[in-house]
Amino acid sequence: MAELNDRRAEVSRDTAETSIRATVNIDGTGVAQVSTGIGFFDHMLTAFAKHGRFDLTVEAKGDLHVDAHHTMEDVALVVGQAFDRALGDRAGIVRMGDALVPLDEALIQCVIDISGRPFGVIDLDFVGPMIGEAPSQMVEHVLHSFATAAKLTLHVRQLAGANDHHIAEAAMKALGRALDKATALDPRIVGQVPSTKDTLTA
Repeated sequence: MAELNDRRAEVSRDTAETSIRATVNIDGTGVAQVSTGIGFFDHMLTAFAKHGRFDLTVEAKGDLHVDAHHTMEDVALVVGQAFDRALGDRAGIVRMGDALVPLDEALIQCVIDISGRPFGVIDLDFVGPMIGEAPSQMVEHVLHSFATAAKLTLHVRQLAGANDHHIAEAAMKALGRALDKATALDPRIVGQVPSTKDTLTA
């Protein structure tokens, strides 16, 4: 089982569309250094790290002259892969976590199972097409891509909300809080994988 402060990973991805490097420390304090070229996306990732108490660095250069899609998608995949690697064999983790996060009129519920089975059910209702330089539809795609790469089951539901910025930010904060709970180490099961299959990676 990984010891506290050992659950770190670095992942790089280079394609004709993007060049991305990300590091994550699951047992951090919420320090984020994020640069994607998309201001609102930087804000979302920073909120995710701050409220999840993860240390996160992201350096991304993408084909923003096309649009934000490739950069946001690939960053979500790289950050998800970093979490997957940092978690190792998942021994000793709580495994499941949930969070209910308000931001003014918005209220978002996030539930996670670090199951080894990538799956996402995302229900967010945005009003406009853009949030700053980020397409609002990409928020859902980012969440799906992260769940796929991190190999976890993710449910995100909007219970209330009318302001797109609030909805998206609350969703990322909820993801951070739920993931913090799910990745926490349970002292009652040191060295044990919390699954009747005895594996969460196969």
